[in-house]
Amino acid sequence: MKSLEINLRMAENVKEFVSIVSKYDYDIDLRSGRFIVDAKSILGIFSLDLSKPVIVEIYSNSCEDLIEELKKFAIK
Repeated sequence: MKSLEINLRMAENVKEFVSIVSKYDYDIDLRSGRFIVDAKSILGIFSLDLSKPVIVEIYSNSCEDLIEELKKFAIK
């Protein structure tokens, strides 16, 4: 499993994020505090507190292509 800390403060960012992660077959979750939702679910993502960074948890060891696509949301 690999993880990445990202910001999804605007609705357009959430839509683009879901579009990206939906292309991949493996499981991807978003974690905010003690809450975990499916990263491919727009409604699930909007149930999180997006005013703070969230953690993307990717359940694959060969996900460099996905991580590269998500760098635009990454916290630097």
